[in-house]
Amino acid sequence: MHRTNDIVVGLAGLIVALALVGGGLVYALKRSPAPGKLLLKLLFTVPFVWGCLCLATRMSAWGPFVIVFMAVVLSYLWTPSIGEWIASPLTGLFDGGHEPPERKPLYSIAMTKRNRGKPREAVAEIRRQLESFPNDFEGVMLLANVQAENLADLAGAEVTLNHFCDRPEAPERHVAAAYTQLADWHLKLAGDADAARTALRKIVARYPDTETALQAEQRIAHLSEAEKMILAQHDRQNVVLREGVKNVGLLDSTEFLKPQEVEPGKLAAAHVKHLEAHPHDTEVREKLALIYARDFQRLDLATMELAQLINEPKHKPKQVAHWLNLLANLQLELGADMATVRGTLEKIVESFPDLPVAALAERRLARLENEFKGLQKPSSVKMGEYEQNLGLKYGGPRKR
Repeated sequence: MHRTNDIVVGLAGLIVALALVGGGLVYALKRSPAPGKLLLKLLFTVPFVWGCLCLATRMSAWGPFVIVFMAVVLSYLWTPSIGEWIASPLTGLFDGGHEPPERKPLYSIAMTKRNRGKPREAVAEIRRQLESFPNDFEGVMLLANVQAENLADLAGAEVTLNHFCDRPEAPERHVAAAYTQLADWHLKLAGDADAARTALRKIVARYPDTETALQAEQRIAHLSEAEKMILAQHDRQNVVLREGVKNVGLLDSTEFLKPQEVEPGKLAAAHVKHLEAHPHDTEVREKLALIYARDFQRLDLATMELAQLINEPKHKPKQVAHWLNLLANLQLELGADMATVRGTLEKIVESFPDLPVAALAERRLARLENEFKGLQKPSSVKMGEYEQNLGLKYGGPRKR
């Protein structure tokens, strides 16, 4: 009975050992850069070792020499492979190991043809690459770029970008970049602000209530300004200069020559009207808050405008921290108490505890009392009466 158990245990151990060795050999063959060469080594090693062991047992006097000879041959045969197996985990961190390189499209030929003034041949080469990689964003943008800027085919570029963006699986950042670029082309190449606005609104419609949509709305709000600048570049008109003021050095006053600033009330009204059409324009809303605070001394109205920016969840932490710091500055300037200013700055720490803006806010909180002291007006000190022309005298009265 014990003999049977020993046989079963020994057989099981042999099967496990053979399985491990076989699995290791198969893995080594798959990972080896030269599996055929490795297989030949294995086919030679097995009978060679078997023969050497048999010879050593039969010729006991020459056994040690046979074993040494076998070790020398095996070391010469297997040392490079074993060294590679041991070092491959480390070297693989730098050269990628034996993993096959990732297939990527190559646009160098297309770029060369484009630079040599052969845009149609460049388009053909880009399309050839896109046949194998139809969803490659780099290739799609390069194709649209050549169509719009080299072939003056803005309609074709728009079709190319729309075909890419219409895919449901297209990444958000790629879609936003494509439509933003299309809007820029509509402005710069065609001077068409309406088409640019349509392209940007596709971002807002596809990704509502996101940071991407907010950025698109910001660009929409400033399209009219960009259109005026671009049209001015394309349609330059002669600027008529008025005759300068004569004898300016003899005038009693030159105040009338200073450029007239826009009245704060009119500027605020213009900003309010603009925000009614573009409520997400952060730049204009911040300007309106500064006018309320510094021109009208209305901290309540400035706080209301900045609160709309601060409470918008799609804004980046850095922007929110900027507006909270700005609100704290205005509170300091307009006489708010320390508890109010401290509460404003503490919101940065509470909202973004793990970000650098929180550390900056904590440093400012530590020196907040000094800021308040710096804003206090120094008390006037009455000076004593001193002898006049003291600096013109060299010493005491002269002796006669």
